[in-house]
Amino acid sequence: MPDFSPRLLRAFVQTVSAELGADNLSAVLEKAGLSLLLADPEAAARFNASAAGQAYAGLQQALRTYYGRGARGILLRVGGQFWKRLLDESPLTLKPRLALARGLASAARPKPALDLLARLLSAKSGDITVHTLDLDLLLVDHVSPAVDGQRGDEPICWVTLGLAREALYWAAAREYDITETSCRALGAQACEFHVKTGA
Repeated sequence: MPDFSPRLLRAFVQTVSAELGADNLSAVLEKAGLSLLLADPEAAARFNASAAGQAYAGLQQALRTYYGRGARGILLRVGGQFWKRLLDESPLTLKPRLALARGLASAARPKPALDLLARLLSAKSGDITVHTLDLDLLLVDHVSPAVDGQRGDEPICWVTLGLAREALYWAAAREYDITETSCRALGAQACEFHVKTGA
């Protein structure tokens, strides 16, 4: 089970609760047979890193099951709001990176924004990497705690996709075409997100 920051899990639970409402979140957890402690952000913050990773994956799976076809839109919105919460709660040591990502020329902002997202989400260095592909970018989540132990018939990292979309919009004030081209839920080695930044 990949590690996940309990601090990030707390922020994620807060974001999900704000999106769904506390009663709906409790209903989702109950239907999935998950602990109702997961509806309490402060309780989630006390998990160890392994339990936080399991909870992060379990909650997303529960939401996909409960909402069916509607889950994708919900989880994309959760990802976008999660990014805003991560920014608000980012460590002081990252504040200069925030300023840098938005201070560059517009065309140069996407990579620093994704680098910042990778830094905020990674439990350890190298968990998430960003690569340049000619004019485009590739965000690679090597550990993918959101899909650990899960299988699907399509890529399911909708929260990560929402995070990346919002990070890019935050940095460059425009939307980018992002596609999850590889997913561990489909048996791939990593979850990969292709960002079209070229004209």
